Amino acid sequence: MLDTSRGAQRASNRRIRSLLTGVLAALVMVGAFSAAAPAARATGYRVVVVVGPVGSRTAEYRGGARILAAQARSYGASVSEIYSPNATWSKVAYVAKGANVLIYLGHGNGWPSPYYPFSTTSKDGMGLNATAASGDSNVKYYGEYYMQKLALAPNAVVMLNRLCYASGNSEWGAANPTKSTAMRRVDNYGAGFLRSGAKAVFASGISGMGYVLRGLFTGAASMTMGAIFWTDPARTGTYKFDFASTRNPGATAKMDPYAPSRYYRSVIGWLNTTVGAWRGA
Repeated sequence: MLDTSRGAQRASNRRIRSLLTGVLAALVMVGAFSAAAPAARATGYRVVVVVGPVGSRTAEYRGGARILAAQARSYGASVSEIYSPNATWSKVAYVAKGANVLIYLGHGNGWPSPYYPFSTTSKDGMGLNATAASGDSNVKYYGEYYMQKLALAPNAVVMLNRLCYASGNSEWGAANPTKSTAMRRVDNYGAGFLRSGAKAVFASGISGMGYVLRGLFTGAASMTMGAIFWTDPARTGTYKFDFASTRNPGATAKMDPYAPSRYYRSVIGWLNTTVGAWRGA
């Protein structure tokens, strides 16, 4: 995805956002704080929240990130926030080392896409600030080559929110992908993160993700990552399907399009990993 294609970098159009984000994300965020607190405070868990530069919408993304950060703190977690214009790769890599949860909001640059050629150095990762303190439009993409160097904690969880490609979706204004293309996008986008120590990579293109934090911090120890995926208030289940990863053998993915060819919710990884295993790490 190129910086010169502003409209194409958005995860959805205004109509979809007003329909789903405005209602479902609100329910997710409100529900997150009304959930019962865990029996013991979640001290010792590290959550890192990153917002990349998205131009004039960066403040909006920072607002959503702060809600997730506050939710994690409400459970007792230690939270680090790295936001554009100071979200450089060196800073993110340093702070994310050993994180139990990594949350990223920003532009996505996935594969397959119209932007040839494929490169592991720029695709399927994060769009961060090329230099610090230089505004909210200086984007540099760091792909799966960099993501696998993040050195996350064992059994870590990654949350990708409001990205193009990560959940299988296309960019705003582009044609909807075929099912096979959407599957390849999810598989590719998870590859680097899973090799960094993560056990599950959740992606949501247009709705909130507070449900993931709620499941990790308040769910039963026996709950699996796959089960957490189905606690999302934005779930539908009508067109759901699973597939085996080719990029990370042994990993599987779940996708839950809300309509044919509308791929905005996914998770990939070792989805039988339990909440207890995540907490134990």
